[in-house]
Amino acid sequence: MMNKPSDDKEFVAAPAPGDAVAKPPRARVEDAHDPDESAGDSGERKRDYLEGFLAAKPAEDAETGAGGALQQAVINALKEIYDPEIPVNIYDLGLIYGVEVDDEADAIVTMTLTTPHCPVAESMPGEVELRAASVPGIRDAEVNLVWDPPWSPDKMSDEARLELGML
Repeated sequence: MMNKPSDDKEFVAAPAPGDAVAKPPRARVEDAHDPDESAGDSGERKRDYLEGFLAAKPAEDAETGAGGALQQAVINALKEIYDPEIPVNIYDLGLIYGVEVDDEADAIVTMTLTTPHCPVAESMPGEVELRAASVPGIRDAEVNLVWDPPWSPDKMSDEARLELGML
């Protein structure tokens, strides 16, 4: 037994391929209506949304915080530390996971080592802390040594890969 559509619903069939169907009118920019404008406005396009943006001066570079000058200075200082076994700096080697400089100019460096049994495991974090703390403007530095996620060669920058002949 087949189910028949109920008689109380109205179904509209698609027009046959040969039937002429009127196309709906195309939308025009001139027909657009801004809901914020009252009906009595002339319909002129308002441009004051750009005036504030175009007149704004670029924000001054912050000393602290993400992207600040102190953060970049700490990163540059860390790029001067080289792994004794690999002729690449520890930043490009991918051992530095993060550098943060707070509003009080304290630097926090999150780093790892190639392996927990790395020959410089005892000295490298101390050297990183000393080098970060010696950046002019940095009040104090702290190093957080982490093992998760573990270091792998895919953390190296392209420059490091090129230097080691891995590209």
